[in-house]
Amino acid sequence: MLICLVTITIFLTDFLIKAYFKNNFAYQSIPVIKNILHITVVFNKGAAFGILRDYSSFLIYFTLIFIIVLILNIRANHRKDKLDNVLLGLILGGALSNFCDRIIYGFVVDYIDIRIWPVFNISDMSISIGVLVFILREFKRDKHYGRRNFVRS
Repeated sequence: MLICLVTITIFLTDFLIKAYFKNNFAYQSIPVIKNILHITVVFNKGAAFGILRDYSSFLIYFTLIFIIVLILNIRANHRKDKLDNVLLGLILGGALSNFCDRIIYGFVVDYIDIRIWPVFNISDMSISIGVLVFILREFKRDKHYGRRNFVRS
């Protein structure tokens, strides 16, 4: 249930913000904190950092497979850990929002510009935070239990 709540929250929040910015501020840059944080609306036809720009079909199929595998994993492994559920919701919500962008628009709408990094969106942040915290937790678990692999029994 927590996974669904986080997934829906991330998906709707980011998808609606992207639709609003796409329709009202396309290709504009609006300073929120001058030279630190801007709302810069760009349309990314590639993956992270604009790589794979000419491979939109591949990105759509890859993301679809990723979403299906993630959902199957969630259904098969009923996690009781609340943080795991939040992290899975962040990853799934972000993946779904960017996936819908690709299907509907043919690109992903990015809008958060911190000037020292390529422009990104809430979905990108959600996926990155979810994956990073999962990896850090696995290293901590491995160290705690003396294991050196990522396979859980």
